[in-house]
Amino acid sequence: MNNKMTNALGESVKQQRELLKNLLGKSLTRLVSNIIPYMSDKTSLEDYLLDSCKDLPYCKYLFVLNPTGKQITANLFQNGKDESQFGRERLHRPYMRGVFEQDFTLSYAYISRNKKRPSLTAIQTIRDQENNRLGFLGVDYDLRELPRTGALYEEPRHWRQIKGDPAIRGGLFTQQRAESLMDPQLDNVLALQEELMLQHGVYHCQIHFSSSRSTIWHVDDPYSYRILTIDDLSNPDICLAYPKRPYFERAIVPQEAIIKIFEQFKTLRTSDSTIYLRSASLNLVNGFIGLNFSCDGSHYLVYDDFLEKGLDFWFGV
Repeated sequence: MNNKMTNALGESVKQQRELLKNLLGKSLTRLVSNIIPYMSDKTSLEDYLLDSCKDLPYCKYLFVLNPTGKQITANLFQNGKDESQFGRERLHRPYMRGVFEQDFTLSYAYISRNKKRPSLTAIQTIRDQENNRLGFLGVDYDLRELPRTGALYEEPRHWRQIKGDPAIRGGLFTQQRAESLMDPQLDNVLALQEELMLQHGVYHCQIHFSSSRSTIWHVDDPYSYRILTIDDLSNPDICLAYPKRPYFERAIVPQEAIIKIFEQFKTLRTSDSTIYLRSASLNLVNGFIGLNFSCDGSHYLVYDDFLEKGLDFWFGV
């Protein structure tokens, strides 16, 4: 299972996992503290777990394994049980990692086999009074039903580069930029795009230079996007279709910086016939700029960092 992710995102996930471990671990410790008298009889054990299940927060189902990881109960739900999993060997499942080193483990999220939804499995070791391992209690949780108590993840504000299709990179120097319908009209198109952002409530735009279109998001309807073709972008009358709005109060990009950003987009589009800008985006709220080049490489950085970088950064000249 691959759990690699960016450092900032990984830290956010780590913090949330710690909160869940504290929350879930306490309830499982309480449950197993009274389970030992029932371990030798399947029916009694299942009755105890069925009775306990309703008091176990967020539980999807639970089961018990013997010390070697073989399931000795059915899967038990609040309203019944599934006998098909009795006898299943679970020792080599990903959520069993580390169970012999610590008494409580919480798995990394995985996609469940049946419902194909993100899930977690907690494993609590069952021990007798002499500290002998009698088995394991397993509890499955649907990620949708678990509480989310941490703050919303924030995108890191340093420059990031993401490589694209290796087939495109491999053929980079055999290609040459073809002039799009937008290219001869770039000055007017970018001036119109600036006007929409300054005066008409557009807070995010993605300009597709190669396919001669722009995708925009408006403050009055932030969950939908709108597509402007080259015909739209060539006609200043489209401003009449968008109500006049003051510069968005959540914008962190200075108004005077927008045209400077667009001028640099133009330079990156036209300065080289082999390595050139295919599309670019600007978000006024978080200040992020996204760039996609002919080599299919993508870059994400904050607007002021972008303005400070010259052509030598992008083209090595």
